[in-house]
Amino acid sequence: MSSLIAATRFSVLDRSRTREGHPHAEALRDTVRLAQELEGLGYHRFWVSEHHGVPGVAGSAPTVLAAAVAAATSTIRVGTGGVMLPNHQPLVVAEQFGVLESLFPGRIDMGLGRSVGFTGGVRKALGRDKGDAEDFGAQLEELLGWFRGTSATGVHARPAEGLTVPPFVLAMGEGAAVAALAGLPMVIGDLRGREKMQRGIDHYRAHFRPSPWASEPYVVISGTIAVAGTPDQARRLLVPEAWSMAYSRTHGTFPPLPPAERVSALAMTAKERGFYESGLAGHLAGTEEQVGHELETVLKETGAQEVLVTTSTYDREALLDSYRRLARITSRW
Repeated sequence: MSSLIAATRFSVLDRSRTREGHPHAEALRDTVRLAQELEGLGYHRFWVSEHHGVPGVAGSAPTVLAAAVAAATSTIRVGTGGVMLPNHQPLVVAEQFGVLESLFPGRIDMGLGRSVGFTGGVRKALGRDKGDAEDFGAQLEELLGWFRGTSATGVHARPAEGLTVPPFVLAMGEGAAVAALAGLPMVIGDLRGREKMQRGIDHYRAHFRPSPWASEPYVVISGTIAVAGTPDQARRLLVPEAWSMAYSRTHGTFPPLPPAERVSALAMTAKERGFYESGLAGHLAGTEEQVGHELETVLKETGAQEVLVTTSTYDREALLDSYRRLARITSRW
């Protein structure tokens, strides 16, 4: 195993993807169980996501789910990937993370994104519109101010004020510039778009301003990694998510994950087939030897300090096996 891989932190973002024939509650319980398994395998962080009104995702309240994960574990860091700041008042977000940090001191991360609702209907229900994402930099500054006690309102965020909850910026679109200007660690993806990802990393490092939160750039690269006994088995892990993405691109709604064998039997239109094949391409997928080699390459290219794995699939046992194999590659098990 390479010293470069050994020096890199490996973490996981689980989106609480729902599966055909399984209720939303099961997806949330699966997320908590997965966190417990990954803690035993030595992963550094476990993050959960925020999605609203999406049939294929049960994780709609990330700070609530993070509390459940933190309560069920004892050493792994727990956080969000992320809370979509334009959807919320910064004071409320500060209060939520202040509560989490107070209950689970030294283990909470605050991953923050700038996306708004998935559809116009969701944005309307949230009382937001696309333009709210443009204020992300100011919202982020306000949020961090609640922890430092610098709000001009005279209000104090309890129990957040005075606590240190590490913030991370999810770099989508202009996120790299925002992270650099604020002097915060950055999470950037995905591994399928290496050139675009590298441009974001280069911009971030070139424009980074040290802050009380980070004295130097910290890069987390994110994406799907699937490890199995054979390349075909690894590709099979990718099939459910690839089809769900293809379906969302052609039907406008993101569905629960189907079993891989059902997808294999589907008659697809040319358009669906194109999106589906595209969804299977570019991920780090294969045997332990193949994935280890690819990881070495991408870490050399990016200089990233951490990898955030975002794999979703229908077969939960195969998913856990993939994480076990990845842990062997990284010498954490």
